[in-house]
Amino acid sequence: MTVQPDGPAGALPGWLTRLAAAGEQMEVPAMLAPPGRAGRPAAVLILFAGSEPGGPDLLLIRRSTAMRKHAGQPAFPGGAIDEADGGPVRAALREAAEETGLDPGSVQVAGVLPDLYISRSDFLVTPVLAWWHTPGPVAPGDPGEIESVRRVPVAELADPANRMMIRYPGGQGGPAFRAGGMLVWGFTAALLDRVLALAGWEVPWDATRVTDLPPGELPDGWPATSS
Repeated sequence: MTVQPDGPAGALPGWLTRLAAAGEQMEVPAMLAPPGRAGRPAAVLILFAGSEPGGPDLLLIRRSTAMRKHAGQPAFPGGAIDEADGGPVRAALREAAEETGLDPGSVQVAGVLPDLYISRSDFLVTPVLAWWHTPGPVAPGDPGEIESVRRVPVAELADPANRMMIRYPGGQGGPAFRAGGMLVWGFTAALLDRVLALAGWEVPWDATRVTDLPPGELPDGWPATSS
């Protein structure tokens, strides 16, 4: 799938170009496989930046603990696609600008990944891969919705010491990370797991290391499937 880049035209990092190409054939985790019907269209922005010796970083948000849904969860910036967006790319950039204050003109889109389904919210999510060629300051756009905005090094996410499996109510499990002072789980962690593997950044880790999701991370009425 061809996606027109946003921001000034320029060469994307080679690893991101390769990731975008590999991502077109990404195997969708069973827990996120789209159903045989349409869900509500949404998009998230997987935004890479930096070229430090340890590698790039990723922009993540932590949602407010006061929210009714997804309270306190780390996530990629993103949300529902509005008709005026015209598709997932513009929606991901708009939502990221609203949630973090980033300038969409500082971002160049590299491609999109296959759609993923979040059963709890009935969202059919398109992940948008992008390069933050001119990083600027970011902060929660609405503190009532976003608690914090953080750039998390990919090396920290890939560190085997920061990886584990999380057991959800009902016994279902999924990948999780401890990074940026956060426990990253659910949809975001499952997507991160795939991105690390596709990019060749995955380091062997102990998938038998399983822990229950801490009660403080679990919203009331949480079903057996994660989001």
